[in-house]
Amino acid sequence: MKTSVIKEMTTSELLERLSEEEKQLARLKINHAVTPLENPMRISQYRKTIARIKTELRVRNNTDKKE
Repeated sequence: MKTSVIKEMTTSELLERLSEEEKQLARLKINHAVTPLENPMRISQYRKTIARIKTELRVRNNTDKKE
């Protein structure tokens, strides 16, 4: 997911998406431990998406505190 798409989402949508991404990442890790995935880079992509979402949430939280 691109940063531009993340910035357009509302905070509640971001929180919901964050929980979904974290659940999916956990599933991928478990599946990868049992049988190797076709594309193990998907794990990295989910981790990066989660980091982008958390970064945007933190930026929004800090700007709200400043105002």
